[in-house]
Parts: sequence; C-alpha cells; structure tokens
Amino acid sequence: MSAIMERFTGSGRFSLPVSLKTREAIAAYTFLAPFLIFFAIFFVRATIASVEMSFYDWRLLRPTRPYIGLQNYLELFDDPIWWSSVVHTLYFTAMTVVGTSVVGLAAALAVTRPIHGRGFFRVLLYIPQLMSVGAVGLIWNWLWSGQFGVINYLLSFFGVRPINWLGEPDLVLPVLSFTTIWWTFGFPMLIYIAGIQGIPEHLYEAARIDGASGWQSFRYITLPLLRPTILFVTVTGVIGHFQVFGQPYIITGGGGPGRSSWTVIIYLYQQAWVAFRMGFGAAVAVVIAIIMAIITTFQFKIISRPVEY
Repeated sequence: MSAIMERFTGSGRFSLPVSLKTREAIAAYTFLAPFLIFFAIFFVRATIASVEMSFYDWRLLRPTRPYIGLQNYLELFDDPIWWSSVVHTLYFTAMTVVGTSVVGLAAALAVTRPIHGRGFFRVLLYIPQLMSVGAVGLIWNWLWSGQFGVINYLLSFFGVRPINWLGEPDLVLPVLSFTTIWWTFGFPMLIYIAGIQGIPEHLYEAARIDGASGWQSFRYITLPLLRPTILFVTVTGVIGHFQVFGQPYIITGGGGPGRSSWTVIIYLYQQAWVAFRMGFGAAVAVVIAIIMAIITTFQFKIISRPVEY
C-alpha cells in the first residue's frame, strides 16, 4: 500500500506529474475503497434489489413470483392503516426529535459550565444511551403500568388517580416519545458539547464587555454558530426515530392499544414478516425511504436559511 501511495502522491522516485488536488483525491479514494466496496455490495445492491422486488407479488412461501407493476404501491396508498401509521410516525418523530434536541442542548450547556465533577455528570447523563431497546422497553413498561406502575404510585401522593398510560390512544405516543427522549438524548448532548467547545471563547468575552446578558450571548452567538450541529442532530434524529420499532412493539405489546401506536416500521414488519408479503413489504420500504429523503431535504432548506436578527 505504501508503495502505491508513494507512486501517486509524488514521494517516490518515479512519481507521476499530477497536481496536488489529484494526489489528494487518489489518496482519499484509496483509503475509502474498502468501505465503498462493502457499501456497494451490501447497500446499493440491496436497495436496487428491493426496488425491483416491489414490482412483483413476491410471497415467501409461494414458488411463483408474478410481475404486477405498480399494484403494490396502489394497494399501499389505498390502505387506511398505512396512512394512520404514517401519521403516528410523524407525530412521534416530531415530538422526539424536538425533545432530544432541546434536552440534549440544555444538558450540554449545563455540563460545559465550569462546575466541579462535570465529567461525572456527562457520564451519568449518557448512561441511558448505552442500554438496549429491550431493557428500556421492559423497564418503562413496568414504570408506565396502569395497575402497579411506579409513575402512578408517585402521582398518588399528589392525589392523582391511576392513569392507564399505555391503554389510552391519546397518551400512548407521548408516553413512547418521553421514554425515547430519556433513552436517546445522550448522543445529541455529546454532539452539542463538541459544537459548544468549538465556539471561540473571545466572542463571549467581547459580548460580556459590551454588556450582553447570558440569554443574549446564547441567542446571538451560541445558537447561530451551532446551526451546523443542530442540522446534524435533527437530520440524524429524524432518520433514526422515523424508523422506530422496538419501543412501541415492546412497551405496548405490538403497537397497541389497537393500532394507535403502529409506526411505518411495524406496518412493514406485519406485512413482510407476519403476512410473508415480501414484494409488498419492499414497496413499503421504498416509500419510507422517499418520505425520509423529502423530510431531510426540507430540514436542510429550513436550517440552512440565513439568520435574521
């Protein structure tokens, strides 16, 4: 490898007369090549195969797989359960992304202050992120229980009657969102910490000299300079939380009550792995990918707009 690099980067005896930009590109693609090969095999090829599969009546236990064109997509768009799953997913994603962004930023601001033991608090706040979805689901299923849950027990001291948190269609999605925020805000917190530490300290010193308050420094210095960080946190948050499956499936026992916490991934699971309709499931996956791409593009346009003061 070193011989190849010397050959193309100009450090060898018989180097080629190429520009610095070309040598940097060759070096970059040389190091990226192993990842790009695996990416092409296991992602690009699988994506193309999924799109192709969506045009067939592909059932797992049936030997024949007839070509049906856009029939899977037409059936999907005509299914009210699909549209309700989309609404549930968008509602959950919006609550969770906003919640993790706000809580993560607040936690990052708190643990970047010059306080004693802030490293300990960073670790303490990040610990929930290390838990598996199964452990989180089992713990919070017990905490949210309407009969013997700890949350209802604590609320009883304030005269609040037991609430069936997981049995009320209007409460189940906010409950799942709250649980997910508690579980996943640690990652946005770390990203915000890195972004805050990258802001030059002399900007805050100049603001203090000019008499700016803490809120004014946060509004006119911290937030504008954190826009790339906020974009990264929200985009990755949407991609991750839009694919939510484990929390509603484990905590509510399959997306209940009824289908009030069905998400698009639960819908995909039911169609592909319960009903064994692989072609229809592939169509669902393609539509999910398109929806996520549209939302991500919209986020880039909103957050990338110039700041107005």
